[in-house]
Amino acid sequence: MGVIRGAICAENTVEDISCKSVELIKVIVYDNAISLDKIEAIIFSVTEDLNACYPAKSVREQFRLDNVAFMCVQEMRVPNSLPHCIRVSVFVKGLAQKKCFHCYIGQAKVLRPDLK
Repeated sequence: MGVIRGAICAENTVEDISCKSVELIKVIVYDNAISLDKIEAIIFSVTEDLNACYPAKSVREQFRLDNVAFMCVQEMRVPNSLPHCIRVSVFVKGLAQKKCFHCYIGQAKVLRPDLK
């Protein structure tokens, strides 16, 4: 099983958290050419300044992932860390870890400058 990582920043509104969470999963699915039925679980973590809604709700509804295990947790409070950040781990069956393309979008690119 491969685990694809990614992140994106959002404003603390239901609309923006929902929109950005869906965008992040769309990019991960597209860039990794994965079928939705191969997704086993998705774990979101958000910084403490994002609390308007759960990112998993909009993703579950948008992609109709009723049989996927979701979890949303709060990110650790680390001084000087990137604010307004949604991070994700997508667990995909049948995908080799070395073939995972991690997706850091917009301001979140600073989290993984090693990735192009």
